[in-house]
Amino acid sequence: MRELTARVEAFLQNCLHDLDMPERLREAMNYSLLAGGKRLRPVLCLLCAGAVAPEAERDSLKEKILPFAAGLEMIHTYSLIHDDLPAMDDDDLRRGRPSCHKAFDEATAILAGDALLTDAFAFMCETGVSGGLDAGRVLRAVAVVAAGAGARGMVGGQVLDMACTGLGAAPVRGDATLLARLETMQSLKTGALFRAACVSGGILGGGSTEQIAALRTYAGGLGAAFQIVDDILDVTQDSATLGKPAGSDAEQGKLTWPALTSLESSRERAALEAGKAVEALRGFSGQEADTLRDLAMRLLHRVA
Repeated sequence: MRELTARVEAFLQNCLHDLDMPERLREAMNYSLLAGGKRLRPVLCLLCAGAVAPEAERDSLKEKILPFAAGLEMIHTYSLIHDDLPAMDDDDLRRGRPSCHKAFDEATAILAGDALLTDAFAFMCETGVSGGLDAGRVLRAVAVVAAGAGARGMVGGQVLDMACTGLGAAPVRGDATLLARLETMQSLKTGALFRAACVSGGILGGGSTEQIAALRTYAGGLGAAFQIVDDILDVTQDSATLGKPAGSDAEQGKLTWPALTSLESSRERAALEAGKAVEALRGFSGQEADTLRDLAMRLLHRVA
């Protein structure tokens, strides 16, 4: 994890340096892109590619698809910039410092997000143009990411999140209808990009239909566990630890697992989902698969 995270970080540090664009736009894009973070989505892509590729090709493959993986982080960063805007969640803090629209202005933040989203696909396509990978694989992988990031995935989930805002202010504990809405919303808003990262990695690595299906199942459990823990941390941690406003879910009446169940039930559900992720990799062996399993369990104990 540390090695792959460092490789992603090193690529991100310079990926916008030589692109011809207005300097203020570059500053705003880098302000958010280089503000830290777990880099989970690109690392998942690299790990899943390695998990299905022949052992002798794994290291060289990861290097070839690094721009593709970095594109996933650019998409994630764009979503955070737009999430923080006054018209969305209206958060002034992200990763321990002012949100992009507070550090610059709203218009610049919107355009920085737009540029990160669009340029992400340029980096992904470059993997097939100059990276030496099979163009058909790259095209399939790009299509998976586009679907996961768009109306059928993350953006659709964001719309559902806004529609559900306020419903968690005084919910009926255990309300089956609200729980179903919560699962659908989180599966799209958070889970879709996790699934896109894992499935695209599997495609780029030349995985079989069965392997890619298993990676999709793994990502479903991982994404669900990640978001449930996120809901828990919003209740149990402070803003300094989280790097973003704590308690904002309750303040806005968001639908969350603690709001609809309890902290203990939320922890149990997160553990269940992480277990599903681990079980999905039953047929996988090797260092990458072991790291994926370990990641699923370690996410249960994160504090930010």
